Amino acid sequence: MKTLAHTLLLSSVLLVSNTANAHGVWFAERSSKLAVVYGDGAEDLDTIKRQHKFRSPTRYDADWNATSTELTPSGPLLLIDTDIDQDKQASAVSVVMFNGIWSKTPDGKWHAKGRDEVPDSILSLTTFKYAVHLKGELKPVPVIENQRLQIIPLPPKGNHFPHHLGHDVTYQVLYEGQPVAGAHVIADLVTNPDAKPVITGNDGKATLAIRNQGLNVVAASYEGPAMDPKKEDKVEHLATLSFSLEHEEE
Repeated sequence: MKTLAHTLLLSSVLLVSNTANAHGVWFAERSSKLAVVYGDGAEDLDTIKRQHKFRSPTRYDADWNATSTELTPSGPLLLIDTDIDQDKQASAVSVVMFNGIWSKTPDGKWHAKGRDEVPDSILSLTTFKYAVHLKGELKPVPVIENQRLQIIPLPPKGNHFPHHLGHDVTYQVLYEGQPVAGAHVIADLVTNPDAKPVITGNDGKATLAIRNQGLNVVAASYEGPAMDPKKEDKVEHLATLSFSLEHEEE
C-alpha cells in the first residue's frame, strides 16, 4: 500500500510532468530526405538505436489511401522510405513509437523498468509517441486508426488554411478517435518547447498562432489511465502534426 507521503509526492510529480514539454517524434527534412526525429526542442537524439521502437510507418495519397512503407537507416539518420517531395501522389506520412515503460527514482534518474522492478520510484509511466507529417501546408486530415492521440487541423471558413506565421489555427485533439479534454497543446515542439500549453476543453479544441514560416511541429500530450497499475501510474501519449509554410522567393 502506498504511504500518504508517497501519494503526495507522486501527485506533485504528476502535476509537474503534465505538460507538452516531453520528448516527441516528428518528421523533418534532412539533406532533401524526410527523416524521423526523436527529441525535444533543439535535441535531435539517436533514432538508429531506437529503430526497434518505431511501428507502422505509413504513406498516404491525396485521398488518404494508406500504403505501408519502411524506415531505413542512412548514416545517423532514420529515413522514411518514401520520397514525399518527388512523389506527386504522396500527401502525408505517419509513424508510431512505443517508447516503453520508465520509472523515475528520488535521485532524478530514469530507469527502463516498471514500479514492480523499481519499488522506490516516485513516478512510473508507459509512453507512446505519434507523428503525422503533411506534404506542404496545412490541409484537412482524417482520423488515422493507429494514431491513438492525434491532432486534427480544423478548416476555417472558406476551407482555406492560413499561409503565414502569426495567423490562428484551431486544432482538435482526438484520443482513440474522440475529442479529449485536458490535452496540452503547444504551437511548436522544436522552436518553443517550453511554451505555456493551451488546454483543450470538452470539445478537444485549442486555437494557437502558427509559429514559423517554415517547419511547424504542433504537439499535444495527454495522460491516459494505467494499463497495469502494478507497473505504472499512467500512460503518457504525445502526438505531433508537422507541416511547412513556404517562404518568400529568393
